[in-house]
Amino acid sequence: MNTKIKQGLIGGVVATVVMTAFMMIAAIIGMPKMSPPKMLATMMGLPILVGWIMHFMIGVIFALVYAFYFMNLLKSINSNVLKGVIFGVAAFIFAQIAMAILGAIKGGMPASEDSVLLIMVAGIVGHIVFGIVVALLVKDVGSTTNFELDQKKGV
Repeated sequence: MNTKIKQGLIGGVVATVVMTAFMMIAAIIGMPKMSPPKMLATMMGLPILVGWIMHFMIGVIFALVYAFYFMNLLKSINSNVLKGVIFGVAAFIFAQIAMAILGAIKGGMPASEDSVLLIMVAGIVGHIVFGIVVALLVKDVGSTTNFELDQKKGV
């Protein structure tokens, strides 16, 4: 991958797939059942297919924000996993604010039978998983990793 746009597109799609799969698996092991596409579609009064498209578009937009802005804020951190955790928490906070605004405009969030605390924990963990995947896939185009240097040396 040679451009930030390409990395952001691929990273956003892959990270959204991983986050969505994680949320589905989490529901199997007792965490609240969460479906961001269904929540988006319900709040907007749109078909679930539109919710899925929006879910992936949001994931790609977040990954592009990471590639073009957030990654530069975290240059002093060497661990991509730690960068991903920080980015995931930031994405979670932003998503909560955006959903609250959307809920206020559209008349509220869909009701849930699950504990609000469990929903928050599952949501933050899902966004951290998303952030880690983005940080592992989206790299600084100008930088070369130790692995790449070793490959060039034939190590």
